[in-house]
Amino acid sequence: MAVGPMPAVMYKANGVMKIEEIIHNEPPRLLVIFDKDQEEITRIIADVLGHAYRLVDGLEGARGWSDEAVVGLDKDFITAPESLRSLDRTIIMTHCVDGRDSSNGRLTEYCDYEYLYSKTTPIRRDVARFLAFVLGQSKPHEDLRGKPRTTMLCMTFSDIRAALPNLDILSVGADAVELRVDLLRDPETEHNFGSVPSLKYVGEQLMLLRQRTELPIIFTTRCTSENGRFPMDDPELYYTYLRKAMQWGCEYIDVELWLPVEIRRRLAAEKGHSKIISAWHDFSGRFKWTSPQAQQIFQESALYSDVVKMIALVSSMEDNYELEYFRSTVQGRSHPPFSGLNMGVAGQLSRTLNKVFTPITHPLMPLIAAPGQLSAAEINSMLHSMGQMPELDIHAIGRVRTNGHAMFLEKCLNELSLPHRLICVEQPPSSSLQPYLARAQFGGAYINPPVGVENATYLPTLTESASAIGQVDTVAVRQTKSGNTLVADNVAWKGIRATLTRDFVPSAYAGRAAIVIANNEGQAAAAIYALTSLDIGTLYTIGFQSSGHKQLQGLGDLDAIESPFAVISALPAERSMAAVPVLKHFTAKNRKRATSAGKIFLDLSNGIKGNGDSVSIAESLGWAAYPCADYVSRIVVEAIRGLVGENVPCDFVRLAAGRGLYT
Repeated sequence: MAVGPMPAVMYKANGVMKIEEIIHNEPPRLLVIFDKDQEEITRIIADVLGHAYRLVDGLEGARGWSDEAVVGLDKDFITAPESLRSLDRTIIMTHCVDGRDSSNGRLTEYCDYEYLYSKTTPIRRDVARFLAFVLGQSKPHEDLRGKPRTTMLCMTFSDIRAALPNLDILSVGADAVELRVDLLRDPETEHNFGSVPSLKYVGEQLMLLRQRTELPIIFTTRCTSENGRFPMDDPELYYTYLRKAMQWGCEYIDVELWLPVEIRRRLAAEKGHSKIISAWHDFSGRFKWTSPQAQQIFQESALYSDVVKMIALVSSMEDNYELEYFRSTVQGRSHPPFSGLNMGVAGQLSRTLNKVFTPITHPLMPLIAAPGQLSAAEINSMLHSMGQMPELDIHAIGRVRTNGHAMFLEKCLNELSLPHRLICVEQPPSSSLQPYLARAQFGGAYINPPVGVENATYLPTLTESASAIGQVDTVAVRQTKSGNTLVADNVAWKGIRATLTRDFVPSAYAGRAAIVIANNEGQAAAAIYALTSLDIGTLYTIGFQSSGHKQLQGLGDLDAIESPFAVISALPAERSMAAVPVLKHFTAKNRKRATSAGKIFLDLSNGIKGNGDSVSIAESLGWAAYPCADYVSRIVVEAIRGLVGENVPCDFVRLAAGRGLYT
């Protein structure tokens, strides 16, 4: 069951620095129900949570192990599903789609969530994402609300498998992915006129999509009168599918305004951590944004939603101006975010001016989801031609040519049709950035290696992370009411944190021990900040001193401490093997235990895998090991997001950058 948030605090020599992260300290309490002979899923879920688990043979057994974070139970042992309601646990029904057993619909009705998986692909990463969301530890809606502009990629494939080979390319510039359920073609039902895809087929399609993208998913069931294929004579059908989407852990569900108010109210009451987009469409061509009806529709939409979406088919450019006036009247109120669009060629201007979940397409899509829909690149080109996106100079400063970062940044600018120029400057970290910051066309800077803030007093406003870490790796231009301002930030810690939480939920680290190995505190500062944001317990250092943390002087000190949940090496590549004795020591120590959760190793410098590097050795010792390729690609994602406000999938970074990015 999701638990209350507690703020993480980082202690520095100059006082207390609050980290803007929410940590759930209390361990979750889950009941995992699995198919026959599929108890392994319980172990995976428990390990992702960083806890032990217990298998029981009945509901009484689940009640008996009240202190265990994760309890697993074969679904065949449940004879009275209604008794599940009396358990003080979050109940997750799991189902392996490869098996002969079908999902038990009646049993699932009494569960909080349902997790679908296949043994043909690795699932740990997907399990971590699913659990982090349904337990309230991942909040994608809050992240997106902080962006000045968001888009959603409208998937119009009849079978999502056709999209998977190009999904990383399709997703460039998208902040969410919309799954058009009504466009799916279920082989079992498509021969029936007016049929909709079965829940079984939809669930498997959603499973495939979620395994291949880290973007939030918008679950949409569009009706026949709104350019979709779901029938309008059965509102309960919509409730069934949308309720299921919430159980499957979809971040957003699209709820059409024409549905009975009772259904919309029920969905709002049962949504859990999912968010509701209230959708209204008009294809008559007669709707006017200046009419009282427009205000009435907005007010009604806002009642049971987190985002209000209103879309109308228009034929006049004047309709775009009327929409912008309407947008200005509702944005100043304490209402949900508003996404307003006009369809058709005449309405394309509104797609460039809308800032909340603008639907986008891509040339590789089989068809566009609505008349006049544009790609992310086309929207950026139009914004530039309208003077809303001026050409600026993005600076890449440091070793950006030799490490391949500059080449990749240029690829991203081109892929998104951004008008900015990339200017590469090779210079050491000790050199000043001031000459570039003062230029009129300055549009931001990516700095690798980062510069220290102590010797760069000319730097503009520092973010909390940059101030605490003492290093700046990006300088972004931010628009304010009084004009543009420069913000110096550190995104390296976000890359470290994202890597650490790829296969584990954030709360897995809470209260656990960790070790950071480095030559000095500067090398380790971002890692310490990332670990502290995860509410790590005791943090030990090797090779340097850090205020508020315990330094270990040698291998002899390792016997006296608890086994670490995570070990991070911030040593330079030529010294990264110095971490191996630490890994071997705790591997031998953990073998004496019956269970051993954690054992995570992250090397921030050595990106070349082989038999003689620390990552390969860590893997051979049974550690979950991550080379710098994982960490660096996520830093680049964060840097692009901060500099130009665009989202680039992490897998696209690896695909487009090649090996040069990680050297």
